[in-house]
Amino acid sequence: MILVVNGKEHAVKVDPETPLLWVLREQLGLTGSKFGCGEGLCGACTVLIDGAPQRSCVTPVKDVQGKRIVTIEGIAADHPVKKAWLAEEASQCGYCQPGQIVAAVALLKEKPRPTDADIDAAMSGNLCRCGTYGRIRRAIHTAAGTGGKP
Repeated sequence: MILVVNGKEHAVKVDPETPLLWVLREQLGLTGSKFGCGEGLCGACTVLIDGAPQRSCVTPVKDVQGKRIVTIEGIAADHPVKKAWLAEEASQCGYCQPGQIVAAVALLKEKPRPTDADIDAAMSGNLCRCGTYGRIRRAIHTAAGTGGKP
């Protein structure tokens, strides 16, 4: 099976029902996407599949053949969202942040100037145990060029 991850083709030999998260972490060594709940509820494992955020812990690898997969490692260090995350000190423990950042990248591609309501709706499936939601929202506004305000 061939997967296109972060712009590179990878041949993997796995059961087609294997969750994408395990292929990314164990076979490809891309450990930025985290295992959180294993049920697609927390967002720690979020990746982009053809530009849309999806939970890799519940996505069988057979469903992503021929699709473009982007992990946190595939988002450039100088991407506006990553820069804003640092500037706004959005992360605390950091465990959920790869999924949060990936979801924010998808949001800004769809809505370059999101309102607070847009951000809340797009990010609602990404849980942060540390409760840095206010800083995450500010970082998204900063990345959108709104200076932390809608």
